[in-house]
Amino acid sequence: MDIEDVVVASDLSLTFKTADGPVHALKDVNLTINKGDFVSFIGPSGCGKTTFLRCVAALEMPTGGTLTVNGMSPDAARKARAYGYVFQAAGLYPWRTIAGNIRLPLEIMGYSKAEMGERVDRVLELVELSGFGGKFPWQLSGGMQQRASIARALAFDADILLMDEPFGALDEIVRDRLNEELLSLWDRTGKTIGFVTHSIPEAVYLSTKIVVMSPRPGRITDVIESPLPKERPLDIRDSREFIEVAHRVRDGLRAGHGDEL
Repeated sequence: MDIEDVVVASDLSLTFKTADGPVHALKDVNLTINKGDFVSFIGPSGCGKTTFLRCVAALEMPTGGTLTVNGMSPDAARKARAYGYVFQAAGLYPWRTIAGNIRLPLEIMGYSKAEMGERVDRVLELVELSGFGGKFPWQLSGGMQQRASIARALAFDADILLMDEPFGALDEIVRDRLNEELLSLWDRTGKTIGFVTHSIPEAVYLSTKIVVMSPRPGRITDVIESPLPKERPLDIRDSREFIEVAHRVRDGLRAGHGDEL
């Protein structure tokens, strides 16, 4: 394994046992995510995008193949605090302030009060929420709550950020703004990001690598290395290169559905 290989999946499979019979969520998935990559996973509902992310986070146990995170098992990586996880919903505790929500994992990990304060201030600035630490979640917009959720995942400075469709419930204007902010944050921090989305434009705009997945059993139909420059204003979505990548993603999604028929 190369030192730059952060996540390595080899013939990874996961079958859930249910009362109605086995459900093949992932089948023979082979993928390498390198240090500093921004990798988006796209595919129809039930194709295994979130399941793969949950395997990386040791929230699900594969039933076949191998998976390593930073050269160790996902469970060992979890214990080493190798990643932060951002869920679809912000999941903020309403009785805690924004700073209190961000501070929670640091409290569990036993950081000192001084270091917690420094880290909270730093990540609030990273996600452009400086001055909002004393507010409660209900006092913030949905987009601001999701930024606070990202700040919480960044608080203990893990190298990997796993994001499960964090902007899916937001309107297009807010989503565009958060896409820009996420790219800026990724550029400033050098994190390795795994990002689940149903949006082709979002996947193409954000990613250095796009993983296209098929309907169940979840398989990879295409892995697209983005030709777009690292600096990406929103209007890059009108460029020929962007449109060509979007067409390739769409073709991969159609091919996956064709395999199902």
